[in-house]
Amino acid sequence: MSERMTKIAVLVSGGGTNLQALIDAEKRGELGGGKITLVIASKPGVYALERARAHGIPSLVLARRDYETIADYSADLADTMEREGIDLVVLAGFLTIIDEQVYNKFPNRILNVHPALIPSFAGKGYYGLHVHEAALACGVKVSGATVHIVTPECDAGPIVLQKAVEVKEDDTPETLQRRIMEEAEWKILPLAVKLFSEGRLTVKDNKVYIKGE
Repeated sequence: MSERMTKIAVLVSGGGTNLQALIDAEKRGELGGGKITLVIASKPGVYALERARAHGIPSLVLARRDYETIADYSADLADTMEREGIDLVVLAGFLTIIDEQVYNKFPNRILNVHPALIPSFAGKGYYGLHVHEAALACGVKVSGATVHIVTPECDAGPIVLQKAVEVKEDDTPETLQRRIMEEAEWKILPLAVKLFSEGRLTVKDNKVYIKGE
């Protein structure tokens, strides 16, 4: 296990439930030397910022609307994280489009959690409740969550971890969303951060290999 602290930036756009899961895991010593040192919100006033403040985590708002182009926004975002010495970027309900400037500065160092078993119900348009509406419309018996490394192609980066969750016959998109968060997202996202922080993830040929398994 690496003794060096891994500085983590968590990018948010809303309530920050996955941010809270990471904060709780860090307090339990379950991030493997990882420490959340920065929270960046894509718009002001979101509850995730309150969560950061409550736990003494530095935070800032980089509002997409303040920038003329995605390129301008991405350049400032990448420069800000680089200046802060960030080692790992975690997208936790971050709904703002970013370009290759961010990926190039943090290659294989950006994680995202998606509320489905990729490649199912993934890609453009599949976010929030839309994912669960599509899963229920297809009548799947299991869904779940995926943590993957972020690449320029939406939801197509190398898969780090997945966890399946039962779909019940009386599920609504809201009940399924909640169960997947509680049983999958809040478990595998902190675990993926821990594995990264311990230096146990290797990417080769678009696949992730985990040392020690």
